[in-house]
Amino acid sequence: MDRSEGFEPEIPAGYRSGLVALVGRPNVGKSTLLNHLLGYKISITSPRPQTTRHRILGIRTTSRAQTVYVDTPGVHKGRGKALNRALNRAALDSLRDVDLIVMVVQALEWTPEDAQVLRHVQAAGKPAILAVNKVDRVKPRTRLLPYLAEVAERHDFAAVVPVSALRNKNLDALQREVEARLPEGPPLFDADMITDRSQRFLAAERIREKLFRKLGQELPYGLTVEIERFEELPGLIRIHALIWVEKASHKPIVIGHQGRLLKSVGTEARRELEELFGKRIHMELWVKVREGWSDDERALRQLGIGE
Repeated sequence: MDRSEGFEPEIPAGYRSGLVALVGRPNVGKSTLLNHLLGYKISITSPRPQTTRHRILGIRTTSRAQTVYVDTPGVHKGRGKALNRALNRAALDSLRDVDLIVMVVQALEWTPEDAQVLRHVQAAGKPAILAVNKVDRVKPRTRLLPYLAEVAERHDFAAVVPVSALRNKNLDALQREVEARLPEGPPLFDADMITDRSQRFLAAERIREKLFRKLGQELPYGLTVEIERFEELPGLIRIHALIWVEKASHKPIVIGHQGRLLKSVGTEARRELEELFGKRIHMELWVKVREGWSDDERALRQLGIGE
């Protein structure tokens, strides 16, 4: 699918391209920010912490630059289960391989987890921009100015940019700051690529997003989605997905009374995927128990979490 903005095959002089990590603690809006910067939804979102469990590349190609954003899981304190460790590892490992870091914080907040993220940013030794998100929630706006001055003193940021990812406010300014700091060079990916992730992966994520949003606080933490079969036919895609939970008692929560919740999840995911893939979707969802998977390194690797 072509998402480029007038990109020409011949690379103009001064063309820039590079990898940009989006990092921050859970729930500061990194995935929402990525989706709006791209103008396309590749990262799932929900109010629940640690919705993002994978590093996801989002590729923005213009006639001036190609920005390859790396969306990462939220960095959180404590070791916890193997899943927690894998998410932190996936986020922090991304800092080693990028040209620029965009650290995302929430306006008027600075938590111990924000401080932890900043320490990792400083240790990476890469240029960093601070994106202060959710400024639309600040009333009156004059409260924002002293906060911006305060966070600017915490590190020698290349720029501090107030934004509202949800409202699509000031994202052009953030993109300009990012592009100005990318190294000169040819694009890293074809101009029509928007992500490196497969349709199978995107399908699993959309199903998981619907579960997160439907279940809210009822959602068992140890829940994930695996695509067992993804068959593409002319005009039709057949998807057979397994929803893994850690305990037998979690299974009826996910299925819901008389199967209504699971059916609702399937309907919403199917509609969204039909629009995404441009084909009719036949989807089957099954809920199965896999005890202790979130604290099992081998199971995490098999499920592709934390890679």
